[in-house]
Amino acid sequence: MDWKKQLHSGEIYYPTDDAIMKEQFQCLERLYDFNAIRPSEIEKRVVLMQEMFGDIGEDCYIEPPFHANWGGKHCHFGRNVYANFGLTCVDDTHIYVGDNTMFGPNVTLASAGHPIQPELRSKGYQYNMPVHIGKNCWLGAGVIVVPGVTIGDNTVIGAGSVVTKDIPSGVVAVGNPCKVLREINEHDYEFYYKNRRIPEEIKCQK
Repeated sequence: MDWKKQLHSGEIYYPTDDAIMKEQFQCLERLYDFNAIRPSEIEKRVVLMQEMFGDIGEDCYIEPPFHANWGGKHCHFGRNVYANFGLTCVDDTHIYVGDNTMFGPNVTLASAGHPIQPELRSKGYQYNMPVHIGKNCWLGAGVIVVPGVTIGDNTVIGAGSVVTKDIPSGVVAVGNPCKVLREINEHDYEFYYKNRRIPEEIKCQK
C-alpha cells in the first residue's frame, strides 16, 4: 500500500519509513517558522496557517506554541476556531474541528496510537484513527482526546479530562476517563458561572 494511503487506512504500519520522514520534516520546518512569528505579525501567521493546514477556516486564531506531528497538514479546522497556548495535534491522520470551537491551554488531540503488544511496540509500529470535534465545543485546559474519538456539537469537556470514548452533543462531560456529567440545561441559559447571572442584554434563547 502507498504510504500516504497507509497513514489514513487504520492499518498498522512503520512510521519512520524514509519517504514518510522526508515529507514530515518539510511540514515541521513550516511549523517551526509559525512558532517563531512575532505576536504583532498576525497577518503573517494567517498566511502560514493556510499553507500548513489541510483546511483552515476564516478567523481562526492559534496561539503559539502549536505542536503537530505533521505541522497541521492533516488538520481540518472550520471557521472561528480558537486555540490557546500549547495546542498539540498528533495529526498522523485526519483531525476535524468544527466552527466556533475553543481549546484551552495545553489541549492534546491525538490520532496516533501504538499496539499494546510489547514486541510490536518495541519495533516502532503505529496505527492512526481520525478524531472529530464538533461545532461550538469548548475543551478546557489540559484535555486529552485519544485516537478514534468523536465529540458532538455544543459540548463542553471539563479541564484535565481524558476522552477515551465518543461524547454526544449538547452535554458537559468531565473526568478520567471522561463521562457525561449532565446535559446543557435551562440553568446554563440563566447563569454563566455558579450564581452569576447572564446580563439581560446578552442573553440567548434556547
